[in-house]
Formats: sequence, C-alpha cells, structure tokens
Amino acid sequence: MTRSNGLVALVCILALTPWLQGCAVAVVGGVAAAGGVGYEAAQERGLNGEYDDVKTKASIAGTLAAQYGDITATVYSGRVLLTGSSPTEQQKSAAEHAVSHLPGVRAVYNEVLVDQPVTPWDMAQDAWINARVHSDLVLDGDVRSGNYTVETDHRSVYLIGSARSQGELERATELARYVPGVQRVVSYVEIRTGVPEGVQPGLAQAGIPPTPTDMSQPPTASPSSSAPIQVQKLP
Repeated sequence: MTRSNGLVALVCILALTPWLQGCAVAVVGGVAAAGGVGYEAAQERGLNGEYDDVKTKASIAGTLAAQYGDITATVYSGRVLLTGSSPTEQQKSAAEHAVSHLPGVRAVYNEVLVDQPVTPWDMAQDAWINARVHSDLVLDGDVRSGNYTVETDHRSVYLIGSARSQGELERATELARYVPGVQRVVSYVEIRTGVPEGVQPGLAQAGIPPTPTDMSQPPTASPSSSAPIQVQKLP
C-alpha cells in the first residue's frame, strides 16, 4: 500500500460519507502522532541507524520501481518487510531476491500477496487501521512506540522494530489485534535484553514498582472480535 495515496483516498471517502466523518479526527491525529515519533525512535535506533534505513529504503524503491508489482518496503535496522501485491509468484520471488542483495539489507520478510492491487476503498481502510494502531501505540504508556514501525496491507497489521521485553511486545500486539477491521497481526519485532521481564516500560528507570497488567481484558473490544497473532521467528 502506498500510504499517502491511501490517506488521500480515505479523506475523500470521509468527505462523502457522513457517518464516517467522525473517524477523520482519529485518522489525522493518528498520522500526526505517528509522524512525531522520529525523535523517540532516534533515541533507541540512533540517528545513524535511522539515516541508514532511509538510504536503504530509497535504494529499494529505485530497485523495485513498480516492475515487480505494487510493493511497499518498510525498513527497520536493515531488516526489510515487503508488503503489497505482485501479479505472479515469480515476480514476488524476484522482488525479494533483488532487495536481498542491496547494501544495508540484512534480512527480508516477504509478505507480498499474489493478487491484484488493492482498490481505493481497501487502501482507505488500511490507512485508517494503520493510523489507529499507531495512535494506540503512541498513547499507551507501556509501549515505547518509537521502536515500532507499523504497516497495514489487506487488513493485516505487520509490526517490525524492537521491544524492550516480551511483555511490551505482547502489549503492542494486543493493542493491534483489537482495532476494528484487523484480520491478523504479524510480528517481526526483535526483543532486546537489558530490561527485566515483568517490569513495565517507563517505570524501571524511575524506580516505580510495576503494577500487574491484566492481559486477559481487551483494550477496546470483546475477545470475539480479536485478530489472530502470528509471531515470526527472526533469523
């Protein structure tokens, strides 16, 4: 999904659909919040790491150049997530092969579907979901949102980044899975060492004792509406 195009499509749909207009604030606010986490991300990844990822993403965009289909590349610390669609399995595999040989790429996760490109309405739904997940991560005090990058494609939410603990990762995936419209959540998040398991993020450094988090209760919806979580094993 080209996120900017998806957002434009969403804004147009909101303008024409009165009952959805109430969502506009959430979408725009989520996108604004997501765009404001760069400094927080730089604290963990480092400015050099962020800069390297930007260069890698630009190189990937030039390599793909729409010749393998409608593919989006998301980069975090040299790890590349490919989403979108390709006309054939051969083009999907060729895209992965081309990206994997680029400088700065240390892993490629190929989630491209062999399918036709999404419609403007589908892009709008993906954009809304993406903004909502971003917003929920930013607003949750137990998650360092700047360490996560979110990509939504065909109503699947992909998380890539780094978590300070298994508990933080579980919280992030729980937030994503209960967003309306999400069909599945796929995690490509690395877990870093250094933060004791069970200590809530943000509390350890301040010396504040953690309080239990009841993960059996969904943040925003009933369990029947939750999306399955797939945790991928990282190389």
